[in-house]
Amino acid sequence: MKNLLYIYSGIILLFASGCTKDFEEINTNPNAPNSVQPSLLLRQVIYDYGEQMSYEGFVAGDLLSQHRTALDFNLFDRHALKSPQLGGNPWPIFYTNLRDNQIIIEQSQSTETFAVYEGPALILKAYMAAGLTDLFGDVPYSEAFNGVNGTVTPKYDTQEDIYLTEGGIIDNLNKGIAAIEAYDDVIPLEGDILFDGNLDSWITFANSLKIKQLLRISGKMDVSSELQAIYNDGNYLKTNDQNAIFNFTNTDPNSFRLAQLRVGDFNNFVLSETMEDILKELNDDRIGEFFRPFENSDSGEFNGLINGIDASSTSIELANYSLAGTAFREDTSTLDANFLTAWETYFNLAEAAERGFISADAQTLYETGVTLAFEYWQTEMPSDYLTGTAAYNATGTTPIQQIITQKWVANIINGYEGWVEWRRTGFPEFKPVAASLNNGIIPVRLPYPAEEEALNAENYQEAANATDGNSINVPVWWDE
Repeated sequence: MKNLLYIYSGIILLFASGCTKDFEEINTNPNAPNSVQPSLLLRQVIYDYGEQMSYEGFVAGDLLSQHRTALDFNLFDRHALKSPQLGGNPWPIFYTNLRDNQIIIEQSQSTETFAVYEGPALILKAYMAAGLTDLFGDVPYSEAFNGVNGTVTPKYDTQEDIYLTEGGIIDNLNKGIAAIEAYDDVIPLEGDILFDGNLDSWITFANSLKIKQLLRISGKMDVSSELQAIYNDGNYLKTNDQNAIFNFTNTDPNSFRLAQLRVGDFNNFVLSETMEDILKELNDDRIGEFFRPFENSDSGEFNGLINGIDASSTSIELANYSLAGTAFREDTSTLDANFLTAWETYFNLAEAAERGFISADAQTLYETGVTLAFEYWQTEMPSDYLTGTAAYNATGTTPIQQIITQKWVANIINGYEGWVEWRRTGFPEFKPVAASLNNGIIPVRLPYPAEEEALNAENYQEAANATDGNSINVPVWWDE
């Protein structure tokens, strides 16, 4: 846990045109700034993206990944993904922050005193672009972040291009690292609520993100040499005090959003039967951190509910199911907005080793990841945990299954990561939802939002045609 946060109000620039003479001059406030300092924008982008995706993780991502179940307002939980309710439309979160981040990139490349921001902003662009395309597939990218200087109807780039071409995810990670390594001035990086201005930490973050994203596309191309080089160099996230996170607090406006909303919204989400079964099979004490015993329990038991009930015809007594733990409402100071962690990095490396992409001891990497994940969630790991059903070579499982399942457990509220990894690997095994509105099929992408069809019709139609009418059942490029 690190870095307390203080929010700065965003500055909105309005652009207008008209036929009134001297309109702009008359209506300009001479005391107002005409540009935003990159330090304020950097702070704003990191906080807004992290806070909003943590909320999305709780109310939508955790439904798709079957960590939680929604009791009401649950069309999303029944896989009617074109009908987001309490959450489920992260599109504007990505585009708002990618456009603000692009301003930082342009400032850093055009103003010498802002050069220190170039590397971190390129790395953030790669991070957010990966999150965007991994959810939706082909999306507006190369023409999408230029503000008033660009088009309002940007074309959709293919996911392959977003990952692999110049200016894409991997390229921006490499350029971000290079920009930091080339920076030799003494002007500090301000507004950095992830690493407190430590540029070396941004390089470590970028290397760890490269491991993650290379692994994600490993079904499409040979990534072994790049992964081996990063592993050999050893500059990746290794301890929880290196994590790319910022802390929530117990007071507004920096507490986790579920602590600020009415209790009815919080009580709409309970333990999923899938999560319950997996944690109990593992004898995993983190269940007491993630959830609380159900009210009608006589002995502190936990009880989950199958995902996707038909709330109009199913009577549910809330007291019979486990609500989220106190960390998500009463004491949010124990929660982080999670960009990337050491435990996730070790699980990624363990998978890479198990699949033969790198030469390393996969079991050791796995066990280190598990240990760090328990530490991250402030739960003491039982001494026999790694020799029981959570063992690397536990009977009835495979090492890949164990790695991904442990990553899935720890990724609760981390955006949509648990669902994305299930799409990529098939682990852990999800249960059919109770009253599916998608013909019993678990979705494999988020749909483009309705506003795209209205505001970017021609480009949207081309992308919709490529996804069988904007179907949520058509896999993205790396999942084909």
